[in-house]
Parts: sequence; structure tokens; C-alpha cells
Amino acid sequence: MYEILEPGMLVRHPAEPDWGLGQVQSRIGSKVTVNFEHAGKVVIDGKRVDLSLVIDESTKP
Repeated sequence: MYEILEPGMLVRHPAEPDWGLGQVQSRIGSKVTVNFEHAGKVVIDGKRVDLSLVIDESTKP
């Protein structure tokens, strides 16, 4: 799934719901840098974590 991620897209980390909404900053290969509301900037290995794409920001819990 990480292959489709581009800067500006909104995502959530399925195992870390407390991190809140994240915005993709960059993707180089399988490494995705995401800036999360409550966790800050995190580099994620897209081969190990399947981030959830947020289509509509109003889907926030």
C-alpha cells in the first residue's frame, strides 16, 4: 500500500490510534515519513506497517 502514498496524503497508523491523523511528508522506497498530530514526525517502513489512507478528514474518531 505504501507505493501509492505521496506527500500531503492523510493517513493513520493502525497500531497507534493515539498518534492521531498523520500527513505524509515524503516517501523514499519503502520508507515513509509522516507527521502525526500527537507523535510528531515518524519514519515508517511501509513493508512492515500498512498505514490506513484517510480519504475524508471528517472520519476522525
